[in-house]
Amino acid sequence: MAGQLPGTDIAAEMAGVNAHPAAGQPLLRIEGVAKTFGTFRAVDGVSLDIRAGEFFALLGPSGCGKTTLLRMLAGFEAPDEGRLLLGGTDIAQALPHERPINMMFQNYALFPHLSVRDNIAFGLKRARLAREEIATRVAEMVALVKLEGLEQRKPDQLSGGQRQRVALARALARRPQLLLLDEPLAALDKKLRESTQGELMELQRRLGMTFIVVTHDQEEAMTMASRIGVMNAGKLVQVATPRELYEAPRSRWIAQFVGDINLFDGELTQRDGDRLVIATGGAGTLIAAAAREPAGGTRLSVAVRPEKIRLSRRGTESEHAAPINRLDGVVADVCYLGGTTTYKVRLDAGGMVQASLANSARRDADAYGPGQPVVAAFAPDDCVVLER
Repeated sequence: MAGQLPGTDIAAEMAGVNAHPAAGQPLLRIEGVAKTFGTFRAVDGVSLDIRAGEFFALLGPSGCGKTTLLRMLAGFEAPDEGRLLLGGTDIAQALPHERPINMMFQNYALFPHLSVRDNIAFGLKRARLAREEIATRVAEMVALVKLEGLEQRKPDQLSGGQRQRVALARALARRPQLLLLDEPLAALDKKLRESTQGELMELQRRLGMTFIVVTHDQEEAMTMASRIGVMNAGKLVQVATPRELYEAPRSRWIAQFVGDINLFDGELTQRDGDRLVIATGGAGTLIAAAAREPAGGTRLSVAVRPEKIRLSRRGTESEHAAPINRLDGVVADVCYLGGTTTYKVRLDAGGMVQASLANSARRDADAYGPGQPVVAAFAPDDCVVLER
C-alpha cells in the first residue's frame, strides 16, 4: 500500500454508497449505551456522535470498554440500554449481517485454507453476489491494497503487513457505511506500523468512508484520527481533537494517560486576573494561567508537558519581562532518544521534573550531564490547571 493508491473507480462508487445522512445529522449516534456482564459494567452510559467521513479513535487502557462498544456496533453484542442510530435508524437489535458495517479484527481472522482472492471474496459469496460482480470487486480490492501477484497465496505465505492488507480488503469489499478496526496494527513491528498508519489515513481519505479504530496506543490514535474519544472504566471521559486532548486535558487522569506530564499538587493562594498563584510541596510557588476559576475549590494540580520546559545552567538563564516559573535543581538522569533527550531534574524544593529537549545539532556541546546544576523554566501559559 506504500505510495499512491491506484486509480480505480472504487473510491467514487463507495462515496455513493456512503451517502451522508440528513443535513446536520451525524452518521452514527450512540445514545446512553450500556453493557453489563454479570456484575461488571463494561460500558456505562456512553453517548457519542460520529460524522460521515470521519476517522475516529476510541482510546483507553485495557478493560475500559472500548472493544465492547465496538462489538456492539458490529452486532456481536447487544446493548442492555440505549440506542445505536446509523443514519437515523436504530440498529441495536439488528443482526451483524444486516448492518452496513464491517469489522477488521485484531488477529485478522483470515481463513488459513483459502487464498488471498478467496478470503477477500468470502463475504461477497455469502451475500450471493453474481460471480462477475465478485470477480470485479476482488480485483478492485487487490489493486486498492497493492496485493497484485499474491492472489493465489495462502495467509501463511504472507508477511504480517500483507495479511493485514488482506483483512482490510475483505472488510472493504462489501462497501460498508462504517468500518470498525480493532487494534488493527498491534501485530506489526514499529516501522511497518508507522508506515501503515499513513496508508490507512490515505485510504480513508480516498474512499471518504467513516473509520472507527480502537487502540490503546496514544501515538497511533493521535497520528490517524481527526477526533479521539478517551474511555476509562466504561465511561467516555473526553472527546476532542488530538491537539485539544494533549494540550487541554479535562482531568488529571487524562493528563497522565495521554503522553508524558509533570504534575505538581498544591493549594491556590492568590488570583491576579487570569494568573493563579499555587503553592506546591515539590516545586515551590508556581504561577499558572487559567481562563476561569476552578470549580473544585483550592486543591489544584499544575500540569506541564516535558517539551514546554526549558533548561539552562544556573547563573546563565536570561531574565524575562513576563512572569515565568524558574525552578532550581540538579540533573538526575539523562535519556538520549535520537531526536530528543529527556532530562530528569531533582528540584531543590524536593520534587522531580522531566524536560524533553530537541537534539537540533549532531554534536550538542550544550547538553547537560548528571549532577549538572540547572534551572528548569516554563511560562504560566504552558501550565494546565486541573482540579484534584
